[in-house]
Amino acid sequence: MSVGVLLMTHEAVGKALISAAHHVMPKLPLRVAAVEVPPESDPDVMRTLTAHHARELDEGDGVLILADLYGATPCNIGLSLGALGVHLRCVSGLNLPMLLRVLNYAEKPLDELAEIAASGGRGGIFIDHA
Repeated sequence: MSVGVLLMTHEAVGKALISAAHHVMPKLPLRVAAVEVPPESDPDVMRTLTAHHARELDEGDGVLILADLYGATPCNIGLSLGALGVHLRCVSGLNLPMLLRVLNYAEKPLDELAEIAASGGRGGIFIDHA
C-alpha cells in the first residue's frame, strides 16, 4: 500500500516542509510533492498542474492532500481534484508534526492516513505553562 502525499500550500511553505521532513527522515517512505500557489496565479491553470502532480503520485491507493489553510485557494484547488477523478482525501491545517506523523504511518490506507494526519497536526501543538 502506498498513498501519495501532495502538499497544497501558499508560496514557499510546501517545499520548506518537505525539506524539514528530509532533515528528520533522510529517506521519506512515501512519495511527497508540493504545489505552491503563487499570488495572482490563475486557479484553472493551477488546477490542471495540480491534477497532473496528483495523478503522478497516485500508485493506485489514492492521494492524501495536506493543505495549509482551509478555504484558501491552495486547499480549494486540492479539493476540486475529486471532481476530476482523483481519488483523494484532504486535510487542512498543515504543519510539520502532521507531515511527519503521516510519514511514520506510511503503510496505512488513505482514509486512516487522513485521520492520522489530523491527529498528528493537533498533537504537535503545545502551549508552555511558564
